[in-house]
Amino acid sequence: MTKILFVEDDPNLGLLLKENLNNKGFDITWCRDGAEGASMFAKQNFDLCILDVMLPVKDGFSLSREIRGVNEDVPIIFLTARALHEDRIHGLEIGADDYITKPFSTQELYLRINAILRRTQNKNSSVKDKVKQLGKYLFDYTKMTLQLGDQVKRLSSKEADLLCILVSHQDELIPRSAILNKVWGNDDYFSAKSMDVYISKIRKMLKEDPAIEILNAYGTGFKLIVNEVV
Repeated sequence: MTKILFVEDDPNLGLLLKENLNNKGFDITWCRDGAEGASMFAKQNFDLCILDVMLPVKDGFSLSREIRGVNEDVPIIFLTARALHEDRIHGLEIGADDYITKPFSTQELYLRINAILRRTQNKNSSVKDKVKQLGKYLFDYTKMTLQLGDQVKRLSSKEADLLCILVSHQDELIPRSAILNKVWGNDDYFSAKSMDVYISKIRKMLKEDPAIEILNAYGTGFKLIVNEVV
């Protein structure tokens, strides 16, 4: 059974969503504030987290950073009454897999949960070569690591997925929409902003090898190339 950490301080919404998701077959642990959520995450293993942003004691963004410090891969969905673009982008930048603005239907939440679980649980099924040489780096998609000499960097789930697509299609222009739908599950404005942030992160990870470039065809897509060293 899928275990979900649900952190929401509104007692009516919390009880409603907990009962509905329990009825859908999920095992829901409901916490009423961010500190309680952090404590519960430290004690148990969860398959997914649903976090309200405006929480007492510790807000959802702070809680998500703590969760990411323990587990870089567990999917996180933010719930919020705030529809500001800056908030949504910030949520995605710090590692959220989705961001739902209140009010919303329980069916919408259920569908988004299932879409995220399908992506995260089946991400290895289409990978043929688990370990790939990328210039001076060794990229292990299964272990989610990028190695240069004796230095090994741990990748987040999204970083690994994004780099895997770029490496698998080296020297090919990959449409933005194809990357977004594969990694984020949609190609909306907020996911596109998040993808640009992740591309910048990956460029920084690969900066020790100047032969590697990620080219941006503005508004079209990205291409990973490894130049020949003369």
